Amino acid sequence: MAQASMPPVQEARSIFGRLGYTVSGDGTQMLAEHKWRTVQVTALSSREASECRPVLTDGGDDTGYRLRCFVTWDDHIETLKERLLGVDLPYEWAIIGVSNSGGDDYEVVRGANT
Repeated sequence: MAQASMPPVQEARSIFGRLGYTVSGDGTQMLAEHKWRTVQVTALSSREASECRPVLTDGGDDTGYRLRCFVTWDDHIETLKERLLGVDLPYEWAIIGVSNSGGDDYEVVRGANT
């Protein structure tokens, strides 16, 4: 599955756009803004979602955003969730798992509140 080796950047932009957010930023790090809410969005490849990367635990680029969303392929949701639950994070987080087979299907997993 070559698609899973690439972060789902376009899928993340599409999902947040359909939800009414304005998405800015290039690459795998984006900001999604809607009304009073700003969410730091990080698209992760399957490999990145399976590893413990600093971007998951350091609060991102130290911007102080209290809401984070990690977008990855659906077959890595549980691994990423376990890693995030195992760390005391300074932000609220959610994971969006998108389908490797294409289409508009996705699953949302919310983390514990800080």
